[in-house]
Amino acid sequence: MRKVRPAREGARSTGTATGAPGGSGSGGPGGSWFEEAGFWERFAPVMFGEKRWAEVPEVVDAVLALSGCPAGGAVLDAACGPGRHSVELALRGYRVTGVDLTPSFLEAARESAEDEGVEVEWVREDLRRFLRPRAFDLALNLFTSFGYCDEREEDLLVLRNIRESLKPGGALIIETIGKETAVRDFTESEWYDRDGWTVLADYEVVGPWRGLRNRWVLYRGAERYERSFVQRLYAGTEMEALLLEAGYSEAAIYGSLEGAPYDLDAGSLVALARA
Repeated sequence: MRKVRPAREGARSTGTATGAPGGSGSGGPGGSWFEEAGFWERFAPVMFGEKRWAEVPEVVDAVLALSGCPAGGAVLDAACGPGRHSVELALRGYRVTGVDLTPSFLEAARESAEDEGVEVEWVREDLRRFLRPRAFDLALNLFTSFGYCDEREEDLLVLRNIRESLKPGGALIIETIGKETAVRDFTESEWYDRDGWTVLADYEVVGPWRGLRNRWVLYRGAERYERSFVQRLYAGTEMEALLLEAGYSEAAIYGSLEGAPYDLDAGSLVALARA
């Protein structure tokens, strides 16, 4: 079982974080909350528990079937985090590039790849800057890693960069929370236990359902850590329009990675777009 681990002692850490450009925080590139390595290192055990590792083979089965990616193709894992999907894809013979901003995540990903005896290219970069023209057959942005930029135009920039990095006809799959499912499932707060921590999660609607403010508080004994961030929400039709605006030749919206309809029973918003 691969685990999220902090970087090895002495590993380089510059205080920047995940390659998923994230939440309406202060600053744009170079100053947003998601570039704080401390946030991801502190909250990683809550986000990437054993259940998340166990579901990886099933997730990879689904994205390969949905995308029709050719065997052995080149895959971009955009906002790869600790490399869960990247390593699984490499085990299946795909040529994988994992892009993220968090040094400790990339170090954990390298260790996981080494443990499994596979080669993955790990790149520390912001998705608003990463561009590799016509290099990939498939790009993945999974586990609700989209919609955190300060401005819609930055989300659009990420999508354009990925589209230019895909080969003609290459596929992008995004898995995130849709505006419709957020409204349906909205709750103001919830408590749960995970990986030895008690977690309080508070939620607040931003604007006319333009976004969802998340406030996470971790408790363990006398320890307490808190962080807030905003995720921009897209309706299915808005996501489709955004992808087409970014230059994709076609876009389809589903309610699961298995290709279920995006309807009242949708588990998430899954977008499949072609370059």
